Amino acid sequence: MSGYSLIRMVAFTKCFTINSTTAVYRTKMLNRIQACGYAKKVVGKGKGKGMAKEELKGPEVCKDPVRLTSYAVGANIFKQGEDPKLKSPVEYPEWLFQLNLGSPKKLHELESDSWEYWKRLRKENIWRFNRLHKGKKF
Repeated sequence: MSGYSLIRMVAFTKCFTINSTTAVYRTKMLNRIQACGYAKKVVGKGKGKGMAKEELKGPEVCKDPVRLTSYAVGANIFKQGEDPKLKSPVEYPEWLFQLNLGSPKKLHELESDSWEYWKRLRKENIWRFNRLHKGKKF
């Protein structure tokens, strides 16, 4: 931080000699506005110095078809233990198989007296408002 501030004080000193034994010093303080006090760029360290770079590894992908059809692979959230076994489709509730797993329905595909229609209409109006006001100043 030395030399970098909003205003830098600079001292000029002049020496006047009156006699051979007496000297008068005159100090004058000047205020100068900083011209180039921007942050310096961080210099990257060279390769191979210090510690070796570790690569991040993702989770292991299971490719065994028998395990994929008999277990819910990836559903275990604990460090220890196994993935839960899949049950027969009769043991699951009916609504589970009626879930929409595809893209959400468009507004014109929904009925106008349903709760989903009004929720979707509000969401699309918010998106439209945000697009119109994008980049405008307050």
